[in-house]
Amino acid sequence: MLHHQPAATRIAGDLSTGPGLQRPGPVDESHRIGLILPKKQARRAVTRNLIRRQAKVCFAAAAAQLPPGDWVLRLRTGYERSSYPSAASQALREVVRAEIQALFGEAAAGRKR
Repeated sequence: MLHHQPAATRIAGDLSTGPGLQRPGPVDESHRIGLILPKKQARRAVTRNLIRRQAKVCFAAAAAQLPPGDWVLRLRTGYERSSYPSAASQALREVVRAEIQALFGEAAAGRKR
């Protein structure tokens, strides 16, 4: 699942700074990504790292077509361990990349999911 928080709603005053530190200026109109990959859906760290790497690559490729802001990719359902020969198999890599590219493609086209 992909969530988006537009850059215009980020407020610099909401950022935490310690006493005596210079307050930051307005938050820029950049793209940022966050990933939520719970162990419940992806038990092995190798699998979570594979998903994380694929998400970062897909996000970098799609960033030019996406509106600026914060993007959060959340793993809602796991991948069946019996369907893939290993925790970081080529088959799993291709399935993950295709799903993430589809999500970013829909977001770039303006559709909600």
